[in-house]
This record gives sequence, C-alpha cells and structure tokens, in this order.
Amino acid sequence: MAEFITAGQAAKLIPDGATVGVAGMGLSGWPEEVAVAIADCFRETGHPCNLTMKQGSAMGDWKERGMTRLGCEGLVTKWSAAHIGSAFAMNDLVRANKMACHCLPQGIIVNLWREIAAHRPGLLSKVGLGTFVDPRLEGGKMNEVTSEELVELVNFNGEEYLFYKAFPLDVALLRGTTADEDGNITFEKEGPINEGLAVAQAAKNSGGIVIVQVEYRAKRGTMHPKEVKIPGALVDYVVEATDINACWQTEGVYYEPSFAGNLKKPIDALPVLPLNERKIIERRCAMELRKGNLVNLGVGIPADVASVVAEEGCTEDIILTTESGNFGGVPAALPNFGSSYNPQASIDHGSMFDFYDGGGIDVAVLGLAQSDKQGNINVSKFYVPGFGYRLTGPGGFINISQNSKKVIFAGTFMAKCKEEIKDGKLVITQEGKGKKFLEEVEQVTFSGSYAAKSGQEILYVTERCVFKLIDGVMTLTEIAPGIEIERDILPHMDFTPAVSPELKLMNPDIFQENWGGLKDFM
Repeated sequence: MAEFITAGQAAKLIPDGATVGVAGMGLSGWPEEVAVAIADCFRETGHPCNLTMKQGSAMGDWKERGMTRLGCEGLVTKWSAAHIGSAFAMNDLVRANKMACHCLPQGIIVNLWREIAAHRPGLLSKVGLGTFVDPRLEGGKMNEVTSEELVELVNFNGEEYLFYKAFPLDVALLRGTTADEDGNITFEKEGPINEGLAVAQAAKNSGGIVIVQVEYRAKRGTMHPKEVKIPGALVDYVVEATDINACWQTEGVYYEPSFAGNLKKPIDALPVLPLNERKIIERRCAMELRKGNLVNLGVGIPADVASVVAEEGCTEDIILTTESGNFGGVPAALPNFGSSYNPQASIDHGSMFDFYDGGGIDVAVLGLAQSDKQGNINVSKFYVPGFGYRLTGPGGFINISQNSKKVIFAGTFMAKCKEEIKDGKLVITQEGKGKKFLEEVEQVTFSGSYAAKSGQEILYVTERCVFKLIDGVMTLTEIAPGIEIERDILPHMDFTPAVSPELKLMNPDIFQENWGGLKDFM
C-alpha cells in the first residue's frame, strides 16, 4: 500500500547518485511541487546530489517551472533527454560544461523504459542512424565533458542498427490527477497519456522507488479499474499537492477539458492567417496532403499548416496526430504543444512512437532551421556569436523525419529577412542576415543520405523556392513568382544545388489573398 507523504519528505527519500526518471510533455506529467522540494532540500543540505536525470520530451514552461527547477550546480550531474531547450538553468550548466548531457530521440527514450522493466539489455533500432546520435558522429553527446557511451553501432542479420543501452532506475518521479488510498493513479485531467506506467515498472523492477504527485485523493475502491493508469501495487509514495500551480495540464493552461477528452469544444475554424511569406510556405506544404492522410505537424511554421487546411475547408479530409498519442481533433500549438482539442482517440506516448517508427505517418511537416548540400537538417544545436551554443535537442524530430513516408521541411529561405506579397509576387524588401542553406549543418538531426538510401520522398519548402532530394542531390524544382535564381537564391546559399530540367513556378494561386484551391490537390 502506498504511503501518503509531503513533497519535502519525498525529496529526502532520493539518495545521492540516484538515477531518476520522469514522464510527460511540457507541464503534463511534471511533479512541480516535488521538484521544488528537491531543489530546496539540496540548497539547504547539499542532498540529494549527483543525480542522473532521464526524460523524454521537453519538460517545463520555458520560464521557471519544470526541469529547470533542478538547475543547481551539483544537484544533477548527468542528464539524458530528447529536448533540453525549455530547461534554461539546466541548459546553462550543460553549455558551461558543468553537467554531462546526452540528447537521444524521444521515441527511443520513452520506449526504453519498457526494455528496462522487462530486464532486457536495451533497445535495438534503426532510428538515429546517420544523425548526431550515431556513435560514428557524436553519439548524442552535447558538450565536451560528456564521455559515457549510451549508444552502440551493431550489425544484426547483415544490417546496421543502433543499440540504446538499458540502465537500472532508482527513482520514478511522476504525476497523475487522482490517487486512491491504495495509491492507484488516474490521469483524468491530463492531456496525453504519458509513459508513466513504463517508468514506474522500470523503477519497481530495478529495485527502486516510485513517487507520484497528484492533485486529489479518493476513497479506496471508488476508481474504475480501466481508468487507473498506474496501479497502486507499483506506487510507493504519493504526494498530494498543496499548490494548484504545481498541477498545470500544459505550459499554457491549468486545465482545458477538451485536451483531456472530457468535453468536445466547439471549434468553428482556426484563425485565418494573414497573407505573408509564412502563409505561402504553409499553403505550399498543404498542397502535398492527400485525403485520408495521417499527418504530423511540427512546431512553428509547420503547426500553422493546420490553419490553412481549416481555412480551405479540408479539416475533415485528413487525420492530424501528435507524437504524445492523439489521433484526430486539432493539435494545439505552443504553449500547449502535445495536446489536441477534441481528439478522436488517445493512446500512450510509447505506443504512438511504435506506430511512427513503423512508418505509420503518411506526411510529416517539420521545421527547417539549417540544411546543407547533402540534404541534412539541423534543428538541435546552433552556435550563436556572443552566446555560445544554443542547445535544444531533437525531441521527436529524428523518429518522425526518418520514418514518415513523405517529409516536408518548412521554413523561410533566410533568417531575419523582410518580405511581402504584392500583386501575386514575392517581394524582398530587406535581405536576410542569416543563411539557412549551408555547406555543412552544425549538427545532423536528419540524414539526407540515409533518406536517399531508404527511398523517402523529401521536400524542402521555402517562400522563395522548393527543393527536392532526388537521388541524394538537393534539386531546385520550383521558384516563386517575382524571384530570380541568380539574384535571390544562389548568392544566398553556401552550395550550388542541382536545377531540375522541369523547373517551374510555384503555384501562383497561393500568392493571392484568397486561394480556395486546396481541395483540387486533396
């Protein structure tokens, strides 16, 4: 039977040098009150210290809540995560080489827990081959002090795989909505169904402890068994939160019932976006969608493809998914990324990545931060003059980009450029200051050569032009009305792409205020 304790008592249960696992995305699943207590305990006593933290998704609100709470030098000394951008204090320690850090694919991390729980040696996968997590490149290491090898290149049945090593888990640090008196945990106010069950099983079968923060306590025997997401038999300690701010559903809201499937919210349409260079990109990406497609949209410009689809009256023609486990509905953008308004179905985080890794997504639209002559993409690590390296990690980008049938990388052609749409043409009013098409990307988050070998269809969509990866070669296939190759494209690239003999104008209709032509492509 689980014991109900305070957050302060929970902090004192974590031994020095422990490996601690968390589950969730954003603030969903994040035990904020316990994390604050751990940091306070460390500042007051110096314990717990030298922790190793293991997380899948970005955890936090990009301000002060979340994993950044643990950013005290000496509290955490090793950190493995898919996304580290939102934990500023932790990130600063990594950049200063005061903390070892690995970034690994999100789908690998959330599913490695099941291997640990089953006492299997690790996870064998092709995910990450040719990217910076491949030990032939960087092995996922994000700074100079990171030396441990977490990934091995192996040959199995004559094919290359990456082997992600299992490890014992000392502490599972989780969050649910309600615990009954026996410690059974429900998620009724959570958005995604996170990987908390797998993390709890991994800790329990490693001889560790399971601590779960909840918002409510219920009487024994009052929970429907199918609503219990973490059985009380796996839970050692429950912390009933005393502060409502420790129980936010997402970074942006305390509770949105339609994210949890507890009501269907009327959504007439997403806001109509203004006609600008971003909307041109989003419209061109939408032209690649087909009726019945299962689709994943990344953050930023890709997320707003959903608005274009809604404006064109085609929302019911495709199924939008989120890597956190939602099918259907309307995926939310930041600060609620990972949740969906009115999802048709929600499965657990790990199971969704099983589906993604097996090629279940027809079209993925993802960000384009840097690309190079090999067709590689970098979204995970960038050098910023006067600041140093900006460290983000891949999140689910590697899983999704490597395994979707068609991948569209979407972004502006140059950074910090001013453009407008005038008389159906793209007009550059102030040239950009940062190139995105480089001789070599700073870190390989997507491997163009791996994609070429696997036969994926890869497009790179900007407002000025469209490239396609053809036989491993970056090939210019379309240019925007008003754009000249020799003036507006080639001088602003570090390499010269191939030019398709069938080079054509981008559809001029998408440069008009009102389009109304998406159904013709669907």
